[in-house]
Amino acid sequence: MKNLKRISFLVVLMAFVISCACMKDKNTVSGKVQSIEFGKDGYTAKINTDKNEVYFAVISIVNVGGPENYKQLKEGEEVTLKGEIWKTDTEKHIKVKEIVSVK
Repeated sequence: MKNLKRISFLVVLMAFVISCACMKDKNTVSGKVQSIEFGKDGYTAKINTDKNEVYFAVISIVNVGGPENYKQLKEGEEVTLKGEIWKTDTEKHIKVKEIVSVK
């Protein structure tokens, strides 16, 4: 009986670990910067992904953890961003927490 409980616990733990690993990719957006619109505390970059989806990436010094993590993106750059994704009726947005790569 103890072995059955241990095996069940391990199966549940493995399922949890796998689901958490898969969720990380859902909070990542990669694509090409189409335009930049400056605001009061940062800027919004319009990102076009390989799947032809458009995301509006809100980037500010505070959200990325300070000036050492902040980068000014330029039109035409290929970027990968991590953060909180939300959708409205017609648009997709990401509040950027980390600028993973810029090419």
